[in-house]
Amino acid sequence: MSAAAKRAGTDWLLKPAAILAPLDEDRARQELAEIASAARQEGLPRLAKFLAGKGAAQSLLSAVFDLSPFLRNTARRRPRILDGLFDQTVEDRLKAIGAAIDRAHLAEALSEAGLMMDLRQWKAEAHLLIALADLAGEAETALTVRRLSDLAEACTRAAVDFLLRDADSQGKLKLPDPDNPSRQSGWILLGMGKLGAHELNFSSDIDLVVFFDPEAPAVVDPLDATELFSRLTRRLVRILQDRTEHGYVFRTDLRLRPDPGSTPLAIPVEAALRYYEARGQNWERAAMIKARPVAGDLAAGAAFLKELQPYIWRKYMDYAAIADVHSIKRQIHAHKGHGEIAVKGHNVKLGRGGIREIEFFVQTQQLIAGGRFPELRGRETVPMLGQLAARGWITADARDALARQYWFLRRVEHAVQMVADEQTHTLPEDDEGLERIARMLGFADAAAFSMAFRASLQQVERHYAALFETAPELSTGIGNLVFTGDVDDPDTLQTLHGLGFQRPSDICRVIRGWHFGRYRVTQSAEARERLTELTPALLRSFGQTRRADEALMRFDEFLAGLPAGIQLFSLLQSNPALLKLLATIMGAAPRLAAIITRRPHVFDGLLDPALLTELPDRAYLSARLSAFVEGDRLYEDVLDRLRIFASEQKFLIGVRLLAGSIDPARAGRAFSDLADLTIEAALQAVAAEFAARHGTIAGGVVSLLGMGKLGSRELTAGSDVDLILLYDHAPDAEESDGDKPLAPSHYYTRMTQRLIAAVSAPTAEGVLYELDLRLRPSGNKGPVATHIDAFKKYQRQEAWTWEHMALARARTIAGDAGLCGEVEAEVAAVLGQPRDAKKVMVEASDMRAMIQKEKPPRDLWDIKLIPGGLIDLEFIAQVAVITGQVESGPRAPAVPIARAPAVPARATGTAEILSRLAPAFASAGVRQDLGDAYALYLALTQMARLCLTGAFERDDVPPGLSDLLLAVTDLPDFGVLEAHLKETSQKVRKDFDLLLRTGRP
Repeated sequence: MSAAAKRAGTDWLLKPAAILAPLDEDRARQELAEIASAARQEGLPRLAKFLAGKGAAQSLLSAVFDLSPFLRNTARRRPRILDGLFDQTVEDRLKAIGAAIDRAHLAEALSEAGLMMDLRQWKAEAHLLIALADLAGEAETALTVRRLSDLAEACTRAAVDFLLRDADSQGKLKLPDPDNPSRQSGWILLGMGKLGAHELNFSSDIDLVVFFDPEAPAVVDPLDATELFSRLTRRLVRILQDRTEHGYVFRTDLRLRPDPGSTPLAIPVEAALRYYEARGQNWERAAMIKARPVAGDLAAGAAFLKELQPYIWRKYMDYAAIADVHSIKRQIHAHKGHGEIAVKGHNVKLGRGGIREIEFFVQTQQLIAGGRFPELRGRETVPMLGQLAARGWITADARDALARQYWFLRRVEHAVQMVADEQTHTLPEDDEGLERIARMLGFADAAAFSMAFRASLQQVERHYAALFETAPELSTGIGNLVFTGDVDDPDTLQTLHGLGFQRPSDICRVIRGWHFGRYRVTQSAEARERLTELTPALLRSFGQTRRADEALMRFDEFLAGLPAGIQLFSLLQSNPALLKLLATIMGAAPRLAAIITRRPHVFDGLLDPALLTELPDRAYLSARLSAFVEGDRLYEDVLDRLRIFASEQKFLIGVRLLAGSIDPARAGRAFSDLADLTIEAALQAVAAEFAARHGTIAGGVVSLLGMGKLGSRELTAGSDVDLILLYDHAPDAEESDGDKPLAPSHYYTRMTQRLIAAVSAPTAEGVLYELDLRLRPSGNKGPVATHIDAFKKYQRQEAWTWEHMALARARTIAGDAGLCGEVEAEVAAVLGQPRDAKKVMVEASDMRAMIQKEKPPRDLWDIKLIPGGLIDLEFIAQVAVITGQVESGPRAPAVPIARAPAVPARATGTAEILSRLAPAFASAGVRQDLGDAYALYLALTQMARLCLTGAFERDDVPPGLSDLLLAVTDLPDFGVLEAHLKETSQKVRKDFDLLLRTGRP
């Protein structure tokens, strides 16, 4: 053997070009030693010896495996992958894996299960190698995304070729060339989005659109082709995305096909072409820019895309089409807010200054100009920035800055996903999580990363804003707008109609009222002047809500209540983002509009530059509440101030959700923290006021137990609050020591009734919260206040299964720290009691069936009650808790109650419980499905409850709310959203039946 060959066997062929630091040096060394031990057990002595040594490669590996639990676990399970890097470079090994995947379908007697296992093992190996090369700095991000895309494409091709040969062997198809099964098969699979553009991210799902040609040589019976290719597509999805003990290959999404709610999974080519030509929308044109045949009959796929060219690339763009392109921008929902950008919890893809802003600008310019300039028709983002600069559409400076930031943000996205192989784009909200990401990217610490990240987002945002300022306008001017005199100007009526107003004459009358100074806000000449200057921008913004008349009438009500307006009008004029936000509230969110109309001073909160960057966490709300109610105040004054504070903060939390600066889960926590704090303050005020009249009970203490959505910290803007009030006192206490003494039970019952009035009674400032105490022992028949001993006895001897299920979400929110600790311990003990799991599941299933019978859902949008909706998910989580099927794990610290003793950390949030279901109860795939479903339902319910005061009426949704729902779910079209909602609920119901009706995973 030559010296070179010997060296090849002992030299590690991945040469780090980056230096990474672990979070914990000692832990990192220990983790590397564990992988070395796994290597010895697998009979890999050279790898074990190498890992025990010292050098740049070992330092890199110890840091990588400390920073990424996912990569560490893969390496520990399969150390042979690392050992292979003594014999082949990453590039050579990836080529060998690609070649093996390409040959997979030719294997003799290959079964579907065998192919699924092989693909998962190859994918896991390639995934680890791609990540190591990326983190080591050996591969640029552009190469990483290409490698990930090639891997996904190869796996899809292998599964498609296997399925085609299988159909051929059963006589369903007659392939012209079984060794090259895709050729002339007629089965077309287009890769969309990042797969189509060769830009896949580390934990990306893959978007496919599937068509077929019923006249292809391989098709035996054209009439049966839709059923056949849809069945093959369903099997393809199963092969790629089902989770087995070997993991999964790629999650697969078919929702970008035409009208996904009502079309089969595979669509005939002619029907697809007819759809795009007659009904295709601009977002679908934008999606087709990146479309690329990735598997199946590639020639037929290319021919289909060629047929589609006139639809995607129009020679002449009419103004209506340009306006529609800009409406896609509205759906992307990029609120260019003001002030600093928060780094923690920022969405790298969809947030301000994120990846989507760069991609979106490129695509809109392509749609506008690609018809005339074929060189602008490319699929990849960065090369297209180059072409746009070459044609003078953007400056060289914009090209270089956006390209640089694009790749930086893609690196950040990869780091976020490499931690746990989760398809997330959101930076961690905790300090350690952010430090982990910073170190994966080679920064010294989180502070250095935060500075670079913020600078990157600001640079993208600046260019994005400038690019859209130069984007083509609908017209040079808005048209005639004359509101003087008392006769409508015909040209103004026409302009208003063109802007989207249905009743232009009524609008003229309203605006004339402003100019005549009928409101306090327009009584000064300067205010009227400012409002006149602002009017064109106002009308345009309200027009874009697509409920222009309603939006303007609500704005008129808002003006009527304002004491002064110069500052507001100036601010709206100089801050288009704030004007757009105001228009969104008026057009899409009647609930929020009603709040600022009733309490115009709430709007002052929007003037705070830090509004969209300060996260409304418990400490933030607590500090503001203390400042708002401090000082000696009368009892009624405290209650009114609590109402004002809660109303303002609900509004501001809602605005943050509307603007995309917090996600629905954080909004739920913020609404819940707000309820905790204000109800605790009300309890303190009530207790003090009550004691002044009736004195105190010896040793008397109370604890408030939050139930339902308050307990699980998932309140929405419109939630009522479920509570149980528990009390204790000295055993020998007979009555209180005040002027009007009361026996203990009478004392706490009266005090609870006073608390209910303090929180729920309407005053001039409205209601604080609607309280519901029906979850107390014995429900409405029992006393409103319960002694702790009676509570314990009831829960252990008399409570029904459903009452224990409700306890799974219970959380103490206020009261005496000692009693709160005792209550938490008792709840944990009750939940941990041994139970007959089968019996619990049967009772829960029966209860769900009864609810479905007695309270059927109104329609698909009754997300709580639909089969497979929120109740199903909550029941699964609660049954898992009381039958001991939830794994313990790290969680956010328990919400602090002043001076509370340490209480056991117990998950009460539905999302967290679902993520920690025991593997014996629910497989990883089911856990993922349930978690995804809950995130979807939470997003939709938070946004709908925020905007609407009544039920969600499918046929009367404000278009602005439709846009918000699409933005918060990251879906392109309302039909796609409905199809996704339907599909999700069906999947959840299937999982519900699997888990609770059979009791098996």
